[in-house]
Amino acid sequence: MNRLFGKSTPKAPPPNLGDCVANVDSRAESVDKKIARLDAELRKYKDQMSKMREGPGKNAVKQKALRVLKQKKQYESQSDNLRNQSFNMEQVNYSTQMLKDTKTTVNAMKLGVKEMKKEFKNVNIDQIEDMQDELGEMMEDANEIQESLGRSYGMPDVDEDDLEAELDALGDEIALDDDTSYLDDAISAPSVPGREPGADSIATNKDGVEVDEFGLPKIPALNN
Repeated sequence: MNRLFGKSTPKAPPPNLGDCVANVDSRAESVDKKIARLDAELRKYKDQMSKMREGPGKNAVKQKALRVLKQKKQYESQSDNLRNQSFNMEQVNYSTQMLKDTKTTVNAMKLGVKEMKKEFKNVNIDQIEDMQDELGEMMEDANEIQESLGRSYGMPDVDEDDLEAELDALGDEIALDDDTSYLDDAISAPSVPGREPGADSIATNKDGVEVDEFGLPKIPALNN
């Protein structure tokens, strides 16, 4: 069939703004290179003219410089037009991309709202309120149970004044327990002899009675 009727030519893809911008920028860069080359040529002619005297030769160089300058102005105009075209296409491309992003965001939000509505159907507000009420009642019952378990039994009713009086008396008893006057007797006990046993001198107590090494009165020895 293709041999009889031929084959249709495939359609070219639609123009892409990104490719168009790149193409225009490339052309603008090419024009800028031509402008730079003309600038170099103008500087050469200007240098030649500065070294020449007035006359036909200098006028000829001047005409060449004017022709180059005219070309430069044309290229600069082309460069400006290309830069403006590139800028406009970039703005269009940016706006188009922003609209695409906005559409994607809106679609995502619509999907989120749809999912939220679907989930809300599974939530019963009345059941949640009932559950909260039940939890509150259960907590109150638990507190009452704890108070009941902590209740004291068989405790006598005691007057506060009697308790304070007993507390003051308890303080007096503690003060008596802290009394150390009984240690005075221990301090006044007989002192230990100041001499070693077997010393040459005879040890006596305060009454002049001879004492042994333990501070006790000696028993006189019996004569045979």
